[in-house]
Amino acid sequence: MIARLHVRRATVDDLDALKALWESMRLSPEALEPKLTEFQVVENADHEVLGAMGIEFAKPYALLHSEGYTDFGIADEARQLFWERLQTLAANHGIFRLWTQERSPFWKSFGFQPPNPETLNRLPGEWQNEFTGAWLTYPLKDEDAIIAALESHEHEFAGARKMAQEETQRAQVRARNVGTFLTVLFFGIAIILLGCAGYLFLHNRMGR
Repeated sequence: MIARLHVRRATVDDLDALKALWESMRLSPEALEPKLTEFQVVENADHEVLGAMGIEFAKPYALLHSEGYTDFGIADEARQLFWERLQTLAANHGIFRLWTQERSPFWKSFGFQPPNPETLNRLPGEWQNEFTGAWLTYPLKDEDAIIAALESHEHEFAGARKMAQEETQRAQVRARNVGTFLTVLFFGIAIILLGCAGYLFLHNRMGR
């Protein structure tokens, strides 16, 4: 039955249908119209828009928002398709975690759960300011392990950079020491040559 529905990215041609949908869902068309390119729409075989969902990205997170349908009889079918599309988009954008305030039991059935305080602190500030209400979240990757690995690599890089800087400083000191030695050596040779030249000059004059 899902095969009769199709999910695609919204275009400007969908705007009138989306505005009517948003109004029916008591969402603000004025607020959502600038976010048109965030929306995925579900349509039937006659290319009629039957539902939509916004997917906003703020690396390394994605937000599902403003879900709505003209016919809630197809909602679960559409959500299955949205879920498949979302996973593809998340993989393409390198997303670690999904966030939403959608309350349908469907999303909890896929593993969305209320975040603990530590996880909630990772929610991007712009979403905290824009949306009010309880959050649900779903980890796509082991975020803590990735962060720990990145911190470890950063620590190793910092250590290697420090060693490189120290080696550069030692090389500069060695270069200065070699330069000083060569300068003294050249002056010493010059003095010896001048002394030899003076000796020969005096010896020649005395021999005349």
